[in-house]
Amino acid sequence: MKKLIIASTSTLHGGAYLDYLLPTLKEHFKNCSSLVFIPYARPGGISHEDYTQKAADFFEQLNIKVKGIHEFENPVQAVKEAEAVFTGGGNTFLLVTQLYRFGVMEALKEAINNGTPYLGTSAGSNICGLTMQTTNDMPIIYPPSFNTLGAIPFNLNPHYLDPETGSTHMGETRETRIKEFHQFNSQPVLGLREGSWLQVNGDTIMLKGELQARLFRQNIPAEEIEPGTDISWLS
Repeated sequence: MKKLIIASTSTLHGGAYLDYLLPTLKEHFKNCSSLVFIPYARPGGISHEDYTQKAADFFEQLNIKVKGIHEFENPVQAVKEAEAVFTGGGNTFLLVTQLYRFGVMEALKEAINNGTPYLGTSAGSNICGLTMQTTNDMPIIYPPSFNTLGAIPFNLNPHYLDPETGSTHMGETRETRIKEFHQFNSQPVLGLREGSWLQVNGDTIMLKGELQARLFRQNIPAEEIEPGTDISWLS
């Protein structure tokens, strides 16, 4: 049975790393003593070692030992044998490229489908959708494929931002970009605002947090989804 926490962000403004998710993660990982961290997205070019240590510092309070996937001789086997997996944020193009390069994408998909508890934030959440095509990230590297885990039957746009009232910005809004995506692609896109996450248990997908999410579907007006809503029907 699938067991995922798919969060828009790791850190809320003014908060500490993963702090707002602490009660949820205590429950999510309650049967785990160790976790494999995937630092491939490397936000800002941080080293794999430093990024893994950041995750390890947080999970120490949950008595969970963290080891970075880059520390294993066989990353595919590491995922297959992991008690739990956390994929951090950063650049989704880089993350997906590395997951394919090391053969981890399929192994991770299989682990999730077999019930390995998974946490994703930002880029690590982007890859839970059908494709990575609704990321906000710059294409700094060319991945072998845009196809991702398909752990949920739609796409995500983490860090979703609403247009600012009175703004003089003349560039495209998030909503405009997602509508452009729907000119060529049919899958729904859920815009996750900061502090929101999806909780997946088996076939049930629940929107969690205090904020609404914005749902985009091809040829249908965008709509707001209330927190606490079961969106398992969405595909």
